[in-house]
Amino acid sequence: MYSKINTCVLQGLNGSIVEVEADLSRGLPVFNIVGLPDTSIKESKERVRAAIKNSGYEFPLSRITINLAPANLKKEGSQMDLAIAIGILKSSGVIIEKNMDNTIFIGELSLEGKINPVQGALPMIISMRELNVSRCIVPYDNKEECSVIEDMEIIPVRSLNNAVDFLNNDLHIDPYIRELNEFNTENSEYLLDFADIKGQVGLKRSLEVAAAGSHNLIIIGPPGAGKTMAARRLPTILPKLSFEEAIEVTKIYSVSGLLQSNSLIKERPFRAPHHTASAISLIGGGRIPKPGEVSLANNGVLFLDELPEFSKNVLEVLRQPLEDGTVTISRVNASLSYPAKFMLVASMNPCPCGYFGDPLHECTCSQASIDRYLGKISNPLLDRIDIHIEVSPVEYNDLKGDREEESSLIIRERVKRARDIQINRYRNQRIFNNSQIPNKDIKKYCKLTNSSENIMNQAFKKYKFSGRTYNKLLKVSRTIADLDGEEVIQDKHILEAIRYRTLDDKYWG
Repeated sequence: MYSKINTCVLQGLNGSIVEVEADLSRGLPVFNIVGLPDTSIKESKERVRAAIKNSGYEFPLSRITINLAPANLKKEGSQMDLAIAIGILKSSGVIIEKNMDNTIFIGELSLEGKINPVQGALPMIISMRELNVSRCIVPYDNKEECSVIEDMEIIPVRSLNNAVDFLNNDLHIDPYIRELNEFNTENSEYLLDFADIKGQVGLKRSLEVAAAGSHNLIIIGPPGAGKTMAARRLPTILPKLSFEEAIEVTKIYSVSGLLQSNSLIKERPFRAPHHTASAISLIGGGRIPKPGEVSLANNGVLFLDELPEFSKNVLEVLRQPLEDGTVTISRVNASLSYPAKFMLVASMNPCPCGYFGDPLHECTCSQASIDRYLGKISNPLLDRIDIHIEVSPVEYNDLKGDREEESSLIIRERVKRARDIQINRYRNQRIFNNSQIPNKDIKKYCKLTNSSENIMNQAFKKYKFSGRTYNKLLKVSRTIADLDGEEVIQDKHILEAIRYRTLDDKYWG
């Protein structure tokens, strides 16, 4: 007897249909799986055998051959267990359902026949919808995650018995539908707030500009100046995730196995890896490439505290994703791409002891040790960071003062207005903020007055800016003008943007 059941396999965030062909024939009892299966799929033979027997069905004493087509596509993951079991039961006559061509089966089997949740369920469902599949039978614990896609019939099942009874019309299971208007982030609250930061007006202003245009930022200052404190509050002033952005973030976390609630992620990611992180953990990789920190921070913030403490080769791998917004990981087994559209926020001390230039403390570092310390940050990496800001120790009067600081809610409203201007300006292109303006469109969108053009010309010669720095200055100026509601970039906007790039000469000149 022969049967064919459809399931899915992921390559990065893209899913492909895999046809599970089951053939039962006479001969010595043997169970073979062919079609480039990985170890987890080869081991499914024992899970499927035990699950079928412990669910009350008779496991056929036949020559069983399972072919995973197309045979030239590498398959990995335990999500094929359910499809293999259904194929065997259909070939042996236990399942009478005939029309399953437009149904996908996803699920891992336990030995008792329970269907366990799988990683990457959401990107599988999205890929299947794009391939015009209309019905998916999924693990019950994955139903919240999968039902994000509204025009797909999601059938959640708890066990192999449930799946078989449903297919034989002995059990009715309603397609799972999420509650309407569930994706609502307007009332979400943060434990952190910008009102907690005393003083540091320049730092808070630079973070507001960075948030408004999604610009990369580096903060330089002595210990205790509030660098980490301010960076950790950056997500509280960022605009809320749109539904499309939330789906993209959730897909990445689903593939990585980090989706704890099995529901849509509603908050922008904030990733802060330790400085002992390896290049693979930052960029992604492994035998079967998985997303790294830059992809987990997609549509959010990647915070690198104590930047020079990171290994230099680890920092250098950031250059390509900062420029392209994607990461391509090539291995012998696969070459996969993951999105990496993140805001980089880095903080560092000006020297190993931290007190170089501090008016309150004496620096104990030699010039050679300072040069070695700063030399870990290469000029090509600095060139890709839009805003450089230096902070000083907080004044005592600011700490003890009773002046009420601006809350994150107030700042976020200004950031949102600037972002709305950008979305409206670029509505006919796939651009969502000023940092994404292609170089060919900079003259079109970043118009300068004659006087501001003259200021830029003088600064370009004085500070020896590169071509990349010139373009980034124009983009930052565009963001500052948007915060002021100005259509044309004025002198004050270009001057503020230039001020954010003068530290190169001071520390790395």
